[in-house]
Amino acid sequence: MSEPSDSDPVRAWDSIASFWDDAITPRGNKYFHRLQAPCLERFLAGHLHQDARCLDLATGNGLVARWMLDQGAGWVLATDASSEMIKIARSNFTSMGYDDKKFMLHKTDVTSEEDMAALQEFDWNGRLFDVIVINMALMDIERLDVLASALPDLLNPGGVFVATVLHPVFFTCNPARSISISFDPVTGEQVTTRSKVITEYLDVAPAKGIACPNQPVKQIYYHRPIHELLSIFLKGRELVMDAIEEPAFTQDDFDDKRVESSTNFTQLPAILAFRLKLRGDTVDQ
Repeated sequence: MSEPSDSDPVRAWDSIASFWDDAITPRGNKYFHRLQAPCLERFLAGHLHQDARCLDLATGNGLVARWMLDQGAGWVLATDASSEMIKIARSNFTSMGYDDKKFMLHKTDVTSEEDMAALQEFDWNGRLFDVIVINMALMDIERLDVLASALPDLLNPGGVFVATVLHPVFFTCNPARSISISFDPVTGEQVTTRSKVITEYLDVAPAKGIACPNQPVKQIYYHRPIHELLSIFLKGRELVMDAIEEPAFTQDDFDDKRVESSTNFTQLPAILAFRLKLRGDTVDQ
């Protein structure tokens, strides 16, 4: 994959950080509450206890880091490559009244070997992280091999890594949304059929896109077919996958005002989520 020459992923996110915070909000949007949070809750059940040390990569406005604290985690290190995102996350933590002894913010670029190695400095009595999460960011990152290589050394025994990403089949390969209107010949009722047309999947170039309304610059999406995405994390054989889900919206999320809304495609999953653990570990949930 080659990145468009006029784009810098981190600089783009610095530029749109405030727009992202306005759109997602410090408490999360529909994607978070209806898809991501329920999945994270299932994958992290039993792991977010008072002694849990957690790492939130690509924290954005700090949403998932705060969610983990709300779920009972003892301490969270929230990181992002964007300095502007870190500033916004810090402001949100403060304005929402979170105990500053429970969290720390740190600038970390997951594509940097130096930055990822520096996370081992957060060792506490021989322990690193019980939970590592990267929520809805893998498609924004140019290379994942540095992150994948670092994970085994950052996870405590019994720890888990959880990732969520826009679904590679139904989102990041730039499928066309198709909506057809017909009428049932028996009842005379209107029938709306929604589908997506996929013309590229295995080899899709990085593409500019929009993450939130009115953002001043476009950011880059890096598509990876599912087998490529997962193999990056599994090829070292130190990690194994023990959970995978494809959450989709339901009829309860239907948007009558926007016929093309992603929330109306209830048979096509919007995100892909998976959980990894160290080989030889057991996970109860």
